[in-house]
Amino acid sequence: MDYVNQRVAQEAAKDPSDIYTGLVTPLNIILVIITFYTTYLLFKPSPPATLPREPPAIVFRTFTPRTLLPYNGTNGMPVFLAVRGRVFDVTSGRNFYGPGGPYENFAGRDASRGLAFHSFAEDMLTKDLDGPLDNLEGLGPEEYESLQGWEERFLSKYMVVGKLVAQGDAQGDA
Repeated sequence: MDYVNQRVAQEAAKDPSDIYTGLVTPLNIILVIITFYTTYLLFKPSPPATLPREPPAIVFRTFTPRTLLPYNGTNGMPVFLAVRGRVFDVTSGRNFYGPGGPYENFAGRDASRGLAFHSFAEDMLTKDLDGPLDNLEGLGPEEYESLQGWEERFLSKYMVVGKLVAQGDAQGDA
């Protein structure tokens, strides 16, 4: 106990200027550094805002079955398909209509007959790309109603980017 009393007396006898007094203490130095860093973070210049790029403008075009075919989503191309003479840009639905999607065989083609019959079979697609367009003969009232439902769905979700005409009709437009 004598040691403790002796030590207390030594500390009491020390000159107060020997220890940290006033404003310059380790705690105050840390607080000043934190304050300056926080102020820097609040007032540092922010990087300029970058606006998203606009999608390229789409011009309404006249397509033939042959000129529509490359727009099937391969090689970075957009995905287009035609329904009753209207060409729709279905690129936003690439998971459905693009490569690997359930409706991929309609991409770049006239999908009218296949959609009307709810069929993905190749025989529902036009084979002769230079021949006349499918006039949809043989469709019953149920198929026309189904096709009209698909067409309304496409009109509400996708942009019309052109019209589909037969090869001979396109040459007359040029």
